[in-house]
Amino acid sequence: MSARPLVLVVSPGDETFRGYCLEQVAAAYDVVLLTGAEPLWEKPFIVDHAVVDLTDPTALLAGGRALAERHDLAGALTWDEFNLVPTARLARALGLSAPSVEVMRGCRNKATARALFARHGVPSAASMKARTLPEAGLATMTLGYPAVIKPAAFAGAIGVIRVDRPEELPAAFAFASAGASRSHEDTGVLVEEYLDGPEISVECVTHRGVTTAVAVTRKRLGPTPYFDQTGHTVDATDPLLAQVAPAAAAAVKALGITDGVQHVELRLVDGRPRLIEVNARIGGDMIGHLVRLATGIDLPKAAADLACGRAPDLTPTRSEAAGIRMLYPDASGTLTARHITQPFAAHTPWLRQVQWIREIGERLLLPPEGDLFTARAGFFIVTGRTTAEVTERLDTAADEITVATGADR
Repeated sequence: MSARPLVLVVSPGDETFRGYCLEQVAAAYDVVLLTGAEPLWEKPFIVDHAVVDLTDPTALLAGGRALAERHDLAGALTWDEFNLVPTARLARALGLSAPSVEVMRGCRNKATARALFARHGVPSAASMKARTLPEAGLATMTLGYPAVIKPAAFAGAIGVIRVDRPEELPAAFAFASAGASRSHEDTGVLVEEYLDGPEISVECVTHRGVTTAVAVTRKRLGPTPYFDQTGHTVDATDPLLAQVAPAAAAAVKALGITDGVQHVELRLVDGRPRLIEVNARIGGDMIGHLVRLATGIDLPKAAADLACGRAPDLTPTRSEAAGIRMLYPDASGTLTARHITQPFAAHTPWLRQVQWIREIGERLLLPPEGDLFTARAGFFIVTGRTTAEVTERLDTAADEITVATGADR
């Protein structure tokens, strides 16, 4: 029997974007898995598992109880946005340390979060709920244009759209409503003030009510009016971190979070941080991996430490920069070509990874018909000494990569 603590991971996600999380947790802990499908790539990193319908609270609880009967669990965690509330509920039911279900619900619901930000004086965006198109019209009369229409409880910028003129509102409201309809928690729509400025995120770790901002992530966005995040850079010495860390910590505190890892999204409006949302889990799009490449800080292990009641080690061991760029086609259609210049790939040490996630012959759909799940062909990651060097290298690598689509037949 292993002497290592045993942690329950709920919903490991896909290998491409979340495999590093499970691998890094398994380097320090024995892992049991509660998952929606029989494990494949996960097998080397786990000691036991249960397959359940993760969308069924009763089944999830039963699966967790079965694992708890077989193992002495030290904690439970998830990095899956849609399982934050169920995992909190399960951990509490198993007598494990966990955030309250109400706190996790507040993180998941943007309207609740906005109200809490306002109550605690955290600079955010003005926001109003809209159940119907006429209500959305009234909200824009109050908030003005441009405005942002978004689902109250979803993720990945799905259903989020900017509206500049009243005549655009009906189509935008329909787009946001379609995104909201995919939520199991709240199918409502929000109309919000548009925050005009660069978008960033702050990667935070909170232990016993004290939040440490460990890195700031600068975003690259796709074409308007949508908000797809098409790239990220992390620099261990980014001077912006000290400027935005207090706002991120205030937002975490306003939501009542006392322990865990947070991905706090905000925009800089006239150089000042304004909150978009707090995600109570490790950032997606390989951001946790970028943080480790740049700083050496291990966010998945920190999340497991906190779930097991341990103080995480947040000591930086590197001072570099790293970046990721998503590979999108110029237009929707059938993927006809995807390749990288081989001499470049073979002789470029700072090109750390090129990952294809779609095959030739598959359809790629950009917004408004599609979203990040249907539009991306793959991604690549580079490292460097500074944000400027990483950005230059991302541009250089992009010129050596081809993603082409043809008309659907």
